[in-house]
Amino acid sequence: MLFKQSSLDKIARGDITLAFRRWKRPTVKAGTRLRTAAGVVRIGKVEPTDEAGLTDADAMAAGYADRAALLADLRAGGDRSLYRIAFDGIEVDARIGLRNSGDLSDADWHALAARFERWDKTAPGYFAAILSLIARNAATSAASLADKFSVEKPKFKQDVRKLKELGLTESLDVGYKLSPRGEAVLERLREHRL
Repeated sequence: MLFKQSSLDKIARGDITLAFRRWKRPTVKAGTRLRTAAGVVRIGKVEPTDEAGLTDADAMAAGYADRAALLADLRAGGDRSLYRIAFDGIEVDARIGLRNSGDLSDADWHALAARFERWDKTAPGYFAAILSLIARNAATSAASLADKFSVEKPKFKQDVRKLKELGLTESLDVGYKLSPRGEAVLERLREHRL
């Protein structure tokens, strides 16, 4: 489920509390969280709804001036059902706090080293090599970086997402860069030659 930045700002302020989407099947579930550029959007109810039952109040809660504007913006029906998605607010993405901290406690370091060891069982040093490559090639396309490892781009992006979950990398418009935490981890990896 994608959001425009202007919609994310309104969700954060509480101005938008609903969304409407046409899907073959829902792409989000109640109780899940969606990471976005503005934070983590908490998903409340997700339920099928009838277009005929939509009101101006529904449209305004979804950020539209009225029902007609909402209907004009919805994807054509076809074989898709209309769903009403309620938001339970937005919260700070915990990865942001992680990635901005270059201070690693011994416990943080040992937990990360253990995780790399588990991940690297099939290809020792692979994740440390990804961090090193990104450090040397910030803002380089994922396809170019994947070629350097002779892996498919989707697999490489999935592996970088694992690092991002730990607060070690940041996505750019093109490619990635190391976060302050990622730089600290890479320095520790070099010291320990992992």
